[in-house]
Amino acid sequence: MKKIIHIDMDAFYASVEQRDFPEMRGKPVVVGGSPHSRGVVCAASYEARKFGVRSAIPCFQAYKLCPDAIFTPPRFEVYKSISKEIRSVFLEYTDLVEPLSLDEAYLDVTSNKLQIPLASTIAKEIRKKIFDRTGLTCSAGVAQNKFLAKMASEKNKPNGLYVVLPGDEEKFLDEIPLYSFFGIGKKTYERLSQLGYTKGSELRKAEESFLVGEFGKMGAVFYRMARGLDDREVIPFRDPKSIGVETTFSHDSEDFAYLLLTLENLSKELELRMGRKNKQGKTLTLKIKFEDFTVKQKSISSESVFYLADNLFQQSSNLLANVWKENTEPMKKIRLLGISVTNFSSDSKNEDQPSLFG
Repeated sequence: MKKIIHIDMDAFYASVEQRDFPEMRGKPVVVGGSPHSRGVVCAASYEARKFGVRSAIPCFQAYKLCPDAIFTPPRFEVYKSISKEIRSVFLEYTDLVEPLSLDEAYLDVTSNKLQIPLASTIAKEIRKKIFDRTGLTCSAGVAQNKFLAKMASEKNKPNGLYVVLPGDEEKFLDEIPLYSFFGIGKKTYERLSQLGYTKGSELRKAEESFLVGEFGKMGAVFYRMARGLDDREVIPFRDPKSIGVETTFSHDSEDFAYLLLTLENLSKELELRMGRKNKQGKTLTLKIKFEDFTVKQKSISSESVFYLADNLFQQSSNLLANVWKENTEPMKKIRLLGISVTNFSSDSKNEDQPSLFG
């Protein structure tokens, strides 16, 4: 039986800001764009979350919810430096560390370096070491698989620990609302609730064939979720399948010259990112989000590779021009532009050392 730990830093960005700037402590803090911009919230302190502020919502909306919040720009280099300290703690116990995002990771401690028999003991030690070395708190979930460990880490947030003992999997999931299940989004929950399933115990009553009929392959996943089943391995490092950049404009734009300038800057940034990963791809995709939030994507594939800024700009500009020509009606204004490269060449090699938070 595996022993999996899920570690989730508590309001990571915002907690770092509160740690480094005493005047922010105990106050609602929003990390992201300016309060009157359409940039998104990267993180919100727990004081801000009480007002309904959450990550990924527009900053102007966060300001409406909490006008007294302190808005501060992200300091990614600082966060990356701290993440290295956190990773060093994990590696004292196991090399099987799989990052999920910038502030969370899975650890497989079934066979750990210190031969500690209980995963809960390891989780307690890790939480203490992270706090002692960084001054930051985290929450941990311990279980026999990744899904349950992820769910468990949410149970006693912030600064908490929860252990799902073998045999207690279904009991643990019984009363948890399905919208809290990792992997079930808002629209899926709405559909599940229409079918009469709102919590774990109810979903467990559904036949697998019925769920597959309603949700396709994901139906089988939901069937297993309700039973706490998950056979995924903890994978220390995953080669990226795509590399991309995008930007949201402060004001919707229909100025073609401005859009081209934006693509030129995005192309330069994408070349830098691909260079750091030592990647070259054969498919380039342009992403456009319009003022009505509809999204259009155009791709081009080639036997040669995309990685130089000049070529990225030329090809993405052609894709944008094609979108422009296709619109017989007046062109809708654009709020977001992005470009990404996929279908990496076999000659590409990732020489970066795996880092905890990407």
